[in-house]
Amino acid sequence: MEMKGFKNISLSRLGMGNMRLPLRDDLEGKPIDRQKAQEIIDYAMSHGINYYDTAYVYNGGDSEKFLGEAMKKYPRDSYYLATKFNIGANPDYKAVFEQQLERLGTDHFDFYLVHAVMDHNCQKYEESGCIEYFKELKARGKIRYLGFSNHSSPNTLRHFRDLYDWDFIQLQLNYYDWQYGSAKEDYEICTEKGIPVVVMEPVRGGRLADLTPEANGLLKTAHPDWSVASWAFRWVKSLPNVQVVLSGMSNMEQIEDNVKTFDKEEAMSEKDKETLFKAAEMFRNQMQVPCTKCRYCCDDCPAKIDIPSILMKYNNYKLNGDWVIQDLKTTDKPAPKDCVGCKKCMGHCPQSINVPEIMKELADKLA
Repeated sequence: MEMKGFKNISLSRLGMGNMRLPLRDDLEGKPIDRQKAQEIIDYAMSHGINYYDTAYVYNGGDSEKFLGEAMKKYPRDSYYLATKFNIGANPDYKAVFEQQLERLGTDHFDFYLVHAVMDHNCQKYEESGCIEYFKELKARGKIRYLGFSNHSSPNTLRHFRDLYDWDFIQLQLNYYDWQYGSAKEDYEICTEKGIPVVVMEPVRGGRLADLTPEANGLLKTAHPDWSVASWAFRWVKSLPNVQVVLSGMSNMEQIEDNVKTFDKEEAMSEKDKETLFKAAEMFRNQMQVPCTKCRYCCDDCPAKIDIPSILMKYNNYKLNGDWVIQDLKTTDKPAPKDCVGCKKCMGHCPQSINVPEIMKELADKLA
């Protein structure tokens, strides 16, 4: 396992995320499958992973409880524990911290994070007093390293970064968002202050583990022995200011492949990076419909559907998953199910987008 120094300790480059642990489909509420999850944890420990990340809200709190149970068999100084305070779940940060200590069966946290800083909650965190309290806990040894996880705009990230001398910042960082999102700017905001980055969503919730057939083929031709997912991990860990790369591993196949990827330090060549960015471009072009929001399609639509907004949501759904379109089930506005398939829109579309086909795909998905 690749290791990298952090302050006065050494961390595995691959960290175990505990948000996507295997679940019991046969039981109400789908609780964590303790047996399968324990096997993953044991494999991680036996292969040198020493960073374990969870949060107060994961699995309704069951992630913290499970991890506390799973790690009892290991000496407390053989791993590093990270968890998070989420103000939206429970604003009583003092009570939450004590509850987390109990859930995880520990007297301190190695890494503690203000969870999911966003544009709309940044001020709440800032004014709540939680940061000052966590600083006190750090001085008392209850927290070793204090950081936050970011889901905000670059301006908010920069503002929150400057509130305190953070030990680390957790970012959504992957090669796709580097090209088409704000990941590059976010990374630079952390790096310019010398704050190490812990990476979340390196495979974008699994979406970058399987691109399109053509993009997958390009990567497989370049390195037949690399999985598509491993390309994402290899790229992220090549960034100099990346400390730990988290992966929410749900089965043994995933952790075995990831451990293989992080087994030894292996530089990604510039040619490999060019190939990966080309695959990302192919993926984006093949996944998205090229709507320019000209709205020529709207006037003659008998169902009065706001077609461009639905097409933007379709692109988002293709990249991010089913949750993006769930609001279409309850909207009081014309939705994909209202499309009558008349194809009048296609007669006006400069991009020749098959709108009825997309509307049917969405309607079937939401049925």
